[in-house]
Amino acid sequence: MQNLFSCSLGQHVTQVVSVDSIDEVVRMHADIDRSVLWVCDTNTRQFLPANLQVVVLPCGEVSKNWTSIERIVSVAKERGLARDSKFLAVGGGVVCDMTAFAASIYMRGCSVSLVPTTLLAMVDASLGGKTAIDLLGAKNLVGTFYPAKEVYVCAQTLETLGDTEFRNGLGEVLKHAVLSPDDSLATFLTDNRMSILQRSTGVLEQMIMASLAVKRQYIERDPTEKQGIRDALNLGHTFAHALESVGNLSTWSHGEAVAWGVVRALQAGVAVGTTRTDFARRYSDLFTEYGFGIDWKVSDVPAFLAALESDKKKRGSNVRFVLMAGQGEHILRTLDAQLVTELVS
Repeated sequence: MQNLFSCSLGQHVTQVVSVDSIDEVVRMHADIDRSVLWVCDTNTRQFLPANLQVVVLPCGEVSKNWTSIERIVSVAKERGLARDSKFLAVGGGVVCDMTAFAASIYMRGCSVSLVPTTLLAMVDASLGGKTAIDLLGAKNLVGTFYPAKEVYVCAQTLETLGDTEFRNGLGEVLKHAVLSPDDSLATFLTDNRMSILQRSTGVLEQMIMASLAVKRQYIERDPTEKQGIRDALNLGHTFAHALESVGNLSTWSHGEAVAWGVVRALQAGVAVGTTRTDFARRYSDLFTEYGFGIDWKVSDVPAFLAALESDKKKRGSNVRFVLMAGQGEHILRTLDAQLVTELVS
């Protein structure tokens, strides 16, 4: 076990810890097992001992709903867990999101720690305190800001991911490269592409830490998105969430949708004169080199535009998009429906 860094989010501090195996995390909590509620899904149950009491949820975005939250809370109540207990999630972003959300509302808040098992969860969902479930056909419509006490990163679990799920996480890593204050992460991704795609553990650990370092710079300065700083991390997400919604939250993986959305945002920036063409081209090419389908066209544009109207990042009646003015320099602005239509269809 190695303490990597701490992340201060208002009054909350998240400690990011590197572990060699998930068994190490289990042993760490053996003395307080009766006050720990373990949550996983049908895929990540394999990482936990067979004799460990766990809440096992269905895997996938379709389970990110009130039913799953009620199940977590019900088991906690049945076991007599109190406010000083801990919820501990082992899984991808969906499990981490739901477990943290359940912890934030159980008895008005109990402790939560996360063991992300996918690349997407390691570089995105686990750090920053955002929790949410999907509701009324809208992604992440209901949620809270509730940072985890600890995030345990175990790169070993990435060996179990299929290629599609692994690339899913790379979408967020590449987004962080665009948002980095310099192009060091982009250069690292270019220079080490084969080692990353071959999942060399040492290179992956460097990539994860570099990606988290970018995210940390934004979230520490704006823990609850009140200053407009953390909004930068939504680069591509306004486009992406609408794409996911028109696909019934099941057609597109989040990372694939984000990759597509980031390229749409770069193209929008070029169209309105805020983004240099060479800058947009460099990062569009980088997404392509990592195998993302960035040229897909939306067939049902009215449904896509309607999904945009449900975006939770709206201010008043206006949907705001994150555009890039340069490396690590973002701006927020509205786009007219005609331009959006041209970009996505």
